[in-house]
Amino acid sequence: MINKIKAPLAKIIPRTLEKHGDVRVDNYYWLNDRENPEVIDYLNKENDYYNTVTADSKQFQVELFEEMKSRIKEDDESVPYLYNGYYYITRFETGKDYPIYSRKKESLDAKEEIMFNCNEMAKGKKYFQLSGLSISMDNQFATFALDTVGRRIYTLRIKNLLTGETLSDNIENTSGESTWANDNKTIFYTKQDEQTLRSDKVFKHKLGIDSSKDELVYFEKDDTFYVSVSKEKSKKYIVIGSSSKITTEYRTILADKPESKFKVFQKRKRGLEYSISHYGDSFYIVTNADKATNFKVMKTPENATAKENWTDLIKHRSDVLIEDIEIFKNYLVVSERSNGLNKIRIMPWSGKGEYYLPFEIETYTAYTGTNVDFDTDVLRYGYQSMTTPPSVIDFNMKTKTKEVKKEQQVLGGKFDKNNYTEERIWATATDGTKIPISMVYRKGIKKDGTNPLLLYGYGSYGASMDPYFSSTTLSLLDRGFIFAIAHIRGGEDLGRKWYEDGKLLKKKNTFTDFIDCSKFVINQKYTSEKHLYAEGGSAGGLLMGAVVNMAPELYNGVIAQVPFVDVITTMLDETIPLTTGEYDEWGNPNIKKYYDYMRSYSPYDNVKAQDYPNMYISTGLHDSQVQYWEPAKWVAKLRVLKTNDNLLFLDTNMDAGHGGASGRFEALKELAKEFSFLIDLERIKSN
Repeated sequence: MINKIKAPLAKIIPRTLEKHGDVRVDNYYWLNDRENPEVIDYLNKENDYYNTVTADSKQFQVELFEEMKSRIKEDDESVPYLYNGYYYITRFETGKDYPIYSRKKESLDAKEEIMFNCNEMAKGKKYFQLSGLSISMDNQFATFALDTVGRRIYTLRIKNLLTGETLSDNIENTSGESTWANDNKTIFYTKQDEQTLRSDKVFKHKLGIDSSKDELVYFEKDDTFYVSVSKEKSKKYIVIGSSSKITTEYRTILADKPESKFKVFQKRKRGLEYSISHYGDSFYIVTNADKATNFKVMKTPENATAKENWTDLIKHRSDVLIEDIEIFKNYLVVSERSNGLNKIRIMPWSGKGEYYLPFEIETYTAYTGTNVDFDTDVLRYGYQSMTTPPSVIDFNMKTKTKEVKKEQQVLGGKFDKNNYTEERIWATATDGTKIPISMVYRKGIKKDGTNPLLLYGYGSYGASMDPYFSSTTLSLLDRGFIFAIAHIRGGEDLGRKWYEDGKLLKKKNTFTDFIDCSKFVINQKYTSEKHLYAEGGSAGGLLMGAVVNMAPELYNGVIAQVPFVDVITTMLDETIPLTTGEYDEWGNPNIKKYYDYMRSYSPYDNVKAQDYPNMYISTGLHDSQVQYWEPAKWVAKLRVLKTNDNLLFLDTNMDAGHGGASGRFEALKELAKEFSFLIDLERIKSN
């Protein structure tokens, strides 16, 4: 991979953008038009450039793809779960890209009923996604949603599972979400604003009635809120949720009475977040009410849901974040997080003998799984670590015994977890904060600064980046790489304050934390500037854009997937999906203090004449979350301003959106490109 070919240069058409007296000149604003043939031509030229420069690596990419694919059990299936008299299974067949959704009545020995064979449904389509599967209470009908473009705009359909007939009901522009009332003929579903793609409406549809006559039951006027619709685990209530980044509100009706009017559970109050779970004659509430920063659990009678009736069940603790609850007849199961680690707490309703599931290492992830039955002592949960493949485990909360229902197989015969070391280390940030880093590598490496290390980061929206097992990452580990995750602020890894300290006017902590983690692994001789690589996607792509502006000298290579890099222009454009709803995350640039702060870190606005690392940047033409023109403009500007000859690639999938290719093996081909980029750079350094 040697760069002797002239890179494409985008046409410069200056556009002046002014706000709060600040003038920005955007030379590449014109790329914001996917209908313009010149835009498509430019993206194709960038793709041609990438493919030409990496031509010598194409065979290696194929080898990587085959290597990663060979570890995957192709004829795999999920652990069945029992719901309303049927066992539900998702399975894959050898050589096929898409899942098959099936079920068996009452017994796993019963005849398989194939509900949806996505391989058949995807034929002739460049992109395919089936989502939002929901079954009627009489088990006869299923709603499902299809996206064949990649913009997450779904068409809702209905299938008669007994006859195999797909009904004529065809509802466009939905978010893919739907749920059945208990009468087996009424469906509630959400629709999106056609331009912003904000989920803002809930409709009611009757089987056999033209969808043009569907009744609008709720419209969310506040453009910072999104709506959802679901049914409680108890099957007693249909719930409409309205949520922004920092505020929630719910409305309920009895699922037996779909014609009734939705009633507000607790009126929205800015900053009040809560989620509800119904059981018996009560609702159980996870909430930050009463300044419970890390959330607490409360309870209220189902006929008196306003906040003045809520009473504490589990009090707030400053060092423990409550993430979720799972209710059973005899137990309350609480998903907690403390010191950056998942905890599963088992609490008998009797009040006697509560305990935590034991986990012995510090680089694991544990989470409750599919638990649809109240009347059982068995909790299904998932577990994995950076050296342990994911397992699905049934745990008897009464006898404290467990049964591993499935552990992901790693085929090929070469994987042995004992050949790898996983550890958690702590870097010190500039302000003295300790930042955890989870890492995995082959045993026997020496801390002499020569190891290639890939450092991954995200750090936004309160999303915790828990340690995980990846069979694909073995292709890096077995070539001497260390893989590490920086648990930086902006995520919720160490509690709610961890998130609050990495958003709005504290967003730069996310970037400096990642830089400080990078310096730490260099100082500790895990790697060096010549062998350190960084990766992030979406908001993690913003992270990548910021750190290469702030500390480009630390990295030999950077991967930025669908990066959010044109922060100010995007956040000022209320017609773009995910803008107004993001104000509580990034700030509203119509307010000067937020504008000025964004201006100081927005990657696109802060590209300057300096050396930059080798960079591989990917996007999708149909991305509805981070529009393709953000990375396209960023690359165009970098090409003009960067002062060295390091590689710079823009790779646009012309048939996909934010999530990349839709097939499970097609996605591996995209990963092979990234790994090839890293390994080739390391070969160049080694020569």
